[in-house]
Amino acid sequence: MEERAFFEHRYLVSASDCHQRLDSYLSLYSGLSRSQIQRLIQEGCVFVSGRPGKKDHKVKPGESVVLLLLPPEPSELRPEAIPLDILFEDSSLIVLNKEPGMVVHPSPGHSSGTLVHALLHHCPDLGGIRGPSRPGIVHRLDKDTSGLLVVAKTEAAHLFLSQQFKSRKVKKEYLSLVVGKVSPDRGEVEIPIGRSLKDRKRMGVRTAKARAAVTRYSVLERFSDFTLLKVQPETGRTHQIRVHLAQLGHPIWGDQVYGGRRKDFIGKEIRERIAVRRQMLHAWRLGFLHPASKELLHFEAPLPPDFERVLQALRSPSGQVHGNSRLEFPGFSRE
Repeated sequence: MEERAFFEHRYLVSASDCHQRLDSYLSLYSGLSRSQIQRLIQEGCVFVSGRPGKKDHKVKPGESVVLLLLPPEPSELRPEAIPLDILFEDSSLIVLNKEPGMVVHPSPGHSSGTLVHALLHHCPDLGGIRGPSRPGIVHRLDKDTSGLLVVAKTEAAHLFLSQQFKSRKVKKEYLSLVVGKVSPDRGEVEIPIGRSLKDRKRMGVRTAKARAAVTRYSVLERFSDFTLLKVQPETGRTHQIRVHLAQLGHPIWGDQVYGGRRKDFIGKEIRERIAVRRQMLHAWRLGFLHPASKELLHFEAPLPPDFERVLQALRSPSGQVHGNSRLEFPGFSRE
């Protein structure tokens, strides 16, 4: 069998990182999970100042940490010619505007037609970065959430971007239409989230293994029975925004899982006029450092047609849709 050469990743411990366990330190900066790092340490793929590392070693300022990774295994997924709305692309990454209804990566019940299948057709060299089933995927959006996603095209780019997400340096803003009149104009929800004990497909706040989660929000526009919010998740838990807004008493319009019964208090006429098939949640803005140039990149994604239609219907007493969104979408900028 042909041997594959290792990729070598070097880290220099700073004073701010001292006294962390080696596995925690590498998990923070590599983008890999702590269990993955521990396995690599056991396999002899981690060195501290030239010596094999131990998972409980407390790193010290000035120490050199080397992480050896095998190149990704080729993906066995079949590429599919699915159109993509690409906003930016270079040799390191792709930034795209995901349409609602598209699953990000293969999972039970979704063996084809995913974003990953489309990416493999668009970029055949994407390979098995992060694993054969999720090549290039750095973060995810729910199937019915639209908006911005960044995808890594190299192993180095994936590690760099993953570290930014894990250390909460990526700037994320969502647009969400919620039921009810949100007050005050700004607020924060800080409630731990974990897998539901009753339904493993749902997330909840009453669970034995909840993890810290923080979501900030501000009002952008008010309607008689709805509020358009700008939402900033400070953490990245599964379904975080949907769960937190539901806990706030203002579930996202169209959310079939966490919507509760608040929608039943909306008049029949308005419910029929703005009926939707998915939650009105859109990943609007995304900002991060480029893996190669270290430039700060900013992206904005325009609202999809169904979200735009609902807002225009709410703004128009007659229900007629006309004109464009009041929100401006410059698309892309860099610093």
